[in-house]
Amino acid sequence: QVQLVESGGGLVQAGDSLRLSCAASGLTFSSYDMRWYRKGPGKEREFVAGIRWSAGTTYYADSVKGRFTISRDNAKNTVYLQMNSLKPKDTAIYFCNAHSLTSRDYWGQGTQVTVSS
Repeated sequence: QVQLVESGGGLVQAGDSLRLSCAASGLTFSSYDMRWYRKGPGKEREFVAGIRWSAGTTYYADSVKGRFTISRDNAKNTVYLQMNSLKPKDTAIYFCNAHSLTSRDYWGQGTQVTVSS
C-alpha cells in the first residue's frame, strides 16, 4: 500500500526555518511528481511547491517563492521542503502529495507547522 509520512513540523517563531520531510513507500517513487500542499486555519487547501518526476523541475506558489525550496532524493524515496523566513501566515498543516502519471493522488497525514510572532 502507498504510504506517505510527513515529519519535521513544529512550533517556531517568525523568521525561523524548518525542514519538512515526506517518506514514501509502496510506490515507484521516481515516477511520481511530488508536491506539498497546506491548509491553514479556516482556509482551503492550497498548493505550495512541486517537483517533477523526471528532470526535477520545481515550481512554487507565489507566496513562498524565494523562501521555500522543494527537493527530492529518489534513493531515499523522500521529498523535502526547506522553509526559510517563516511567517505567521505560513501556519498550516502541510501535506505531502504524490501525483502519478495517471493523475492519481496519494496523500500523507500532514504535519503541523505553527509560526508565532
